[in-house]
Amino acid sequence: VQLVEYGGGLVQAGGSLRLSCAASGRAFSTYAVGWFRQAPGKEREYLASISYNGDTTWYADSVKGRFTISRDNAKNSGYLQMNSLKPEDTAVYYCAAGGLIRSGRPSYWGQGTQVTVSS
Repeated sequence: VQLVEYGGGLVQAGGSLRLSCAASGRAFSTYAVGWFRQAPGKEREYLASISYNGDTTWYADSVKGRFTISRDNAKNSGYLQMNSLKPEDTAVYYCAAGGLIRSGRPSYWGQGTQVTVSS
């Protein structure tokens, strides 16, 4: 599975962005999908994940209530809706699939997309 993220950019604090993760390969619908981020000088941080069929979602406390993960298996895509963005949300955001996502060990990673939140 190859993953490509879209939708990053510059946004003001309080604004919203929607990240997309486009996947290649027929097996996408069999994998859980997750999102991570890494800010400069910090470790990669787990944000959210969604089960293979979309029935179950999990969130890190840092984004619960502000971020929403979803997927559309018909489009081989995953999404992360980010609302009420804060400057501390500035980071490179990564899509991931398969493996042990909530343990930080997915099988597949995207290349990342930059999100910058200005104050």
